[in-house]
Amino acid sequence: MMYEETKILEAFQLYTVLARDGYGGREERNTYQVDDNIRSLVDSFAAHVECAVLTAGERIYMIPKASLSPFHMKNDDIKRRYLKAGATNADLYLMYVCVIIFFGLFYDSYQTPEPTRDFVRPDLWTDAVQERIQGLRGHNEEMLKTYESDFAYNWRNVIEKWEDMNDVKEGVKQQSGNTISRLSFIDTVRRFLIDQELAEDIGNDETALTEKAKTIVQRFFREEEYNRGILSFLYQWEREDNDAIDQ
Repeated sequence: MMYEETKILEAFQLYTVLARDGYGGREERNTYQVDDNIRSLVDSFAAHVECAVLTAGERIYMIPKASLSPFHMKNDDIKRRYLKAGATNADLYLMYVCVIIFFGLFYDSYQTPEPTRDFVRPDLWTDAVQERIQGLRGHNEEMLKTYESDFAYNWRNVIEKWEDMNDVKEGVKQQSGNTISRLSFIDTVRRFLIDQELAEDIGNDETALTEKAKTIVQRFFREEEYNRGILSFLYQWEREDNDAIDQ
């Protein structure tokens, strides 16, 4: 398809804003939504760098879809910015698991189109992670090894990392992130999500999903077989228990 030079330049200008900042405001969002030619060009530019463009609320975002994208946040950067000194891949995998569970708290299942919860508190989030870790602990060694191969997650290390955390300060309401406790780790993950505009602090220790997060979950998270496989594995033990009850 042939495009007018002015459309190409407008599209590239919009793409440049997204590449520089990761998002655009209302003006950029409107340009993208109203003009089909510009939208097609911007989508094409983004696809060439393994990214996708989406609109959420008043903004437009460009997000990486693969680790090969130059806009993908590297694991070492996440460790350096959010995790304690000497953090390993196990800390990172546990962080990813906590993120998945955080999203899962807002939806009845991965087929649910809209959130069914307005916010979560740290204690609910921590309890949910504990439940999933206990569920993973219930799988036999061979099954864990199989899923480690399928998803490149070392589930046994994730279990050990969570269970080794010190609970002595779990009753402390305010966590600084410096203590090695489950609540402080959840607080670290929460800060990461807020920085990435995937969660927002609405006060009273309550954390809500942003429009950006809702759009990503609706458009990508539940459609990818990889993500759905991880979700099925994390929640499989619960369904098996319910099946046993039904029988």
